[in-house]
Amino acid sequence: MRHSLLPTVLRYIDQVARSGSVQGAARELHVAASAVNRQVLQLEEELGVALFERLPRGMRLTSAGDAVVALARRWRHDERRLVADIRQMQGVFQGRVRIVAMDSHSTSVLPALVERLGAEHPRISLDIDIRSTDEAVAALLAGQADVVAGFNLSPRRELLALWQATLPLGCVVAPGHALAGLPSVSLQEVGAHPIVLQSKALLIRRYLEAHYHWLFADSRTRVETNSLQLVKMLARQGRHVALTSELDAAPELIAGTLCFVPVRDQGAEPQTVAVAIDAGKPPGPIVKTVATVLAECIAACLEEVRRVAAASGLSRQLS
Repeated sequence: MRHSLLPTVLRYIDQVARSGSVQGAARELHVAASAVNRQVLQLEEELGVALFERLPRGMRLTSAGDAVVALARRWRHDERRLVADIRQMQGVFQGRVRIVAMDSHSTSVLPALVERLGAEHPRISLDIDIRSTDEAVAALLAGQADVVAGFNLSPRRELLALWQATLPLGCVVAPGHALAGLPSVSLQEVGAHPIVLQSKALLIRRYLEAHYHWLFADSRTRVETNSLQLVKMLARQGRHVALTSELDAAPELIAGTLCFVPVRDQGAEPQTVAVAIDAGKPPGPIVKTVATVLAECIAACLEEVRRVAAASGLSRQLS
């Protein structure tokens, strides 16, 4: 759409925030720097508060400026959704959907999502951002995302889960590991082996530390990293155990390079994976379509992981 419904002053202030200066914003907007500066100064005068700190090398948002920019970006998001809805009414099923997902989805679920949408809805474009669960929820509620696929989303009235599945707490190990092939394992047994742990930014890690702090007592037997790929690589090498979910290691579980063993401890709470939207913003048809396909891709991935695990278990019994 050539003409934006977003007021000029909000467009200019948003661009100054992105560019870091009036001159940079003017270049991006193809207008005179004086026009941008005038809009900023006029709104500051109307609101009676500074929106930017004037620094020797640019401009930085104040807390009031943050609020104005957040409004501008929500308005821009709503405008895009309106345009998509109108095009859909006209029989043109196209638009852009912003997804925030987890690191583990990038090698399993997301490629399948892109492939399906490309085949079934080639005029839908995707912006995909990889973040932690906390960051994903914050982005959704700030209007920076349309759909979230996340682990262990905390129940809150601002979130509407369109789909959810339970993931048993477990560990992944190499096929030759001492724990591989067991129907289940206790955390006491896991603690007897070197453990590779994911970042403290993840809810599963914080849950384990809160409920099973003794697992972390001996720092000599653990590795901590914010790289899921490193976690899986160390587990594949055969020495380390990684406490995680089936989806975190889906490609490796399907390929047979890692094995998933459920934790049987009575107090071990299952994890969850969900596809959610902002409860205060009913999704348009395009967002709903993408969310539905995303949920179907996650469900299909889980089904394939468990099918391979069941076939592998039957094979071991027969042998």
